[in-house]
Amino acid sequence: MGTLHPNFIVGIGGSAGGLDAYTVLLDALPSNTGMAFVIISHILPTTAHSMLAELLTSHTKMPVIVVSDAMPIEADHIYVIPPDADLFIEGNTFKAVSPRTMNKQIDIFLISLAAAMGARAIGVIVSGYDGDGSEGCKQIKAKGGKTFAQDTSAKVPGMPESARASGSVDFVLPPDKIAAELQRLASASINKRS
Repeated sequence: MGTLHPNFIVGIGGSAGGLDAYTVLLDALPSNTGMAFVIISHILPTTAHSMLAELLTSHTKMPVIVVSDAMPIEADHIYVIPPDADLFIEGNTFKAVSPRTMNKQIDIFLISLAAAMGARAIGVIVSGYDGDGSEGCKQIKAKGGKTFAQDTSAKVPGMPESARASGSVDFVLPPDKIAAELQRLASASINKRS
């Protein structure tokens, strides 16, 4: 079991076409990076969030959990935003607020992540319509964190293209290469501490 507090928290934002990106990313990630992963997906039906968590379980050895309010954030866990909620980080726990702000959930979470984690915040924007996540990437970058946007492999390029256009994306990669870069960042942080 990893340490309770993650060395980085990775916010992964997606919408239409995002499921493919999440599964490819998780397939390529080891289960012991010391990071926590939070998937902020624009899904409407309330049952879809637990279905998403179930689907992702077969792509990782990490526990996949739908977030509940005041839940502690642990390393080597994957969290899925709960239905009809905005998600924030307070200290080392999640704060879920209902009802959600339509089409701004990714920005809301990433801005909170930047404030809570500073240089240990990572934002990843994958397939989806619209520009949600761009402002969050700006905030993460401003606080010294790292940002990623999915490349042309995104089924729906709107969200990653908008993030790139904001000028605040460090890496533009396909999901499996994003996983490799996340591993590199995790290893580099462990080497720095030892």
